[in-house]
Amino acid sequence: MSTRFERTGPLTELTSYPQWAQDMVADCESTKQSVVQHDLWNRMSEGTLGKIGTTNFMVGIWPVIERFPAYMAQSLLKTRFGRSEGDNLARRWLVRNIRVEQNHAEYWLNWAEGAGIPREEVLDGEAPHGTETLANWCEEVSRGDTLAASIAATNYAVEGATGEWSQLIFESKSYVESFPAKIRAGSLRWLQLHAAYDDIHPWEALEIVCTLMGISPSADEVAHISECIKRSYTSMRILADRCVKPHHALEVMSSVAA
Repeated sequence: MSTRFERTGPLTELTSYPQWAQDMVADCESTKQSVVQHDLWNRMSEGTLGKIGTTNFMVGIWPVIERFPAYMAQSLLKTRFGRSEGDNLARRWLVRNIRVEQNHAEYWLNWAEGAGIPREEVLDGEAPHGTETLANWCEEVSRGDTLAASIAATNYAVEGATGEWSQLIFESKSYVESFPAKIRAGSLRWLQLHAAYDDIHPWEALEIVCTLMGISPSADEVAHISECIKRSYTSMRILADRCVKPHHALEVMSSVAA
């Protein structure tokens, strides 16, 4: 019996993927929801985050935004054309999307400026303690782990949760209208893109992971991918905590280290 995975159902339906992947997604869901349902997004949507929180957010996530094409490039270096269908699929997808990600750094700076945070502060400011957790993890998994793990941790987990919280903010009429009309479209370009079309990227990443791992990977392999995904979500939650509850973020970091 072949253990090769080839998707036959719709890309964005979980039942199109192997049972192990469905179980893995379910196992990670509560950790993901700790990010998606974080109070940070409500505060941003309602305009109650404040200048300090907004600065922490824009400066704290910037290293991930700026380095995201590099994370994908590290994954690309792990591929070998013709070695497997998973390698070929990952290679085509990464080459295409690295170019797309290149523009997102400029869009992020435009968003920061529109929100009142000068780009010089984002580029040269010191990231708040605790916010480096996500960038460090993405760097670690992209450089040192398997191709399946790096794509699962960054393109599936980080992009997936980001697409959901971006949509929550972008759908807030009060938040969108808080930007002057003449700069609104340019300022919110990053947010609009991630809320509108990036929702397909995590599904494409999941397909790549499943194609690389096949129908019946070992339990240890699945457990490792699951832990990588959860670590991405946890790192995102730590960063979000730092924007709204600075001391709590340090407590979370201590508990993770322990």
